[in-house]
Amino acid sequence: MSLDIISFVEPQSPSIASPCVNVCTMDKATGWCLGCARTIREISNWSAKPAEERRTILAALPARKAELASRKG
Repeated sequence: MSLDIISFVEPQSPSIASPCVNVCTMDKATGWCLGCARTIREISNWSAKPAEERRTILAALPARKAELASRKG
């Protein structure tokens, strides 16, 4: 007798693109990249991070970018 085994895999979230803009310079005061506004920890292993973590990071970036822009002034 043969048993067919069916394996179910959770659907993967669509890829969430990295916000990197190839301006990899860190702001000493904030620890954020001047290009994408992420920390080194957020940048490292971006593609291996769970989708929810990537979405959380992306949600924080507009405010960070605004703060970085206001500091240039």
